Amino acid sequence: MIFTVKNGLPFVSVDVIANNQYITIDNVLLDTGSAGTIFSADVLADIGLVLEPNDTLRQIYGVGGSEFVFEKCVNQIILGELTVSNFIIELEALDYGFNLNGIIGSNFLHQTGAHINFSTLSIN
Repeated sequence: MIFTVKNGLPFVSVDVIANNQYITIDNVLLDTGSAGTIFSADVLADIGLVLEPNDTLRQIYGVGGSEFVFEKCVNQIILGELTVSNFIIELEALDYGFNLNGIIGSNFLHQTGAHINFSTLSIN
């Protein structure tokens, strides 16, 4: 799969399957520095992934400080030929001041054995 570079950062589109529904999410950052895979809570609310009383809440930390996320298990995440099933994601506002709908983190990249090639702008 080919990724695009915006402002020096690699972005992809991914497909998420959850609650027997399918959604394609654009503007998802490939981020080897992020331990987890995070998506916009607003985007995934469209397929019924919303905060519920029994969801796990966590505080995550990054360069910009800390924030709270809630966890959900999705049926699949598909990024080109890379697929994971029954995968825990984190959801939050993702309000960083630019168009960002998700972050593919190291947990997804490691589990799929992803190879990111900046010469060809590809991930497989």
